[in-house]
Amino acid sequence: MAATLRVAAVLVAAAAFCCAAQAQAQDAAAGARKAVACQACRGLDGLSKMPEAPHLAGQPQLYLERSLRAYRSGERRNEVMGVAAKGLSDADIRDLAAYYAAIEINVKAP
Repeated sequence: MAATLRVAAVLVAAAAFCCAAQAQAQDAAAGARKAVACQACRGLDGLSKMPEAPHLAGQPQLYLERSLRAYRSGERRNEVMGVAAKGLSDADIRDLAAYYAAIEINVKAP
């Protein structure tokens, strides 16, 4: 009986998590429009134009979201990114992360 209750609790928690994720859906098309502000360093293709800035194309969405939130809060520090992330809303961050994560990259051997 206790095992059945634990399984039920896990299923309820999983369903709640899925519903919350859908409520905070991201919009890659909106992210593409918002990424115009990032193009000087990142390009619209997410491939860095500056040696000290990492490529964003194809990075995991969760990583990108966490990084932008950390820049916005000051937990992660970079002079340019700190200023750029300050004005981003949670929706902006989700949209930008969805956009850059959706960019497909091809790696070729030298």
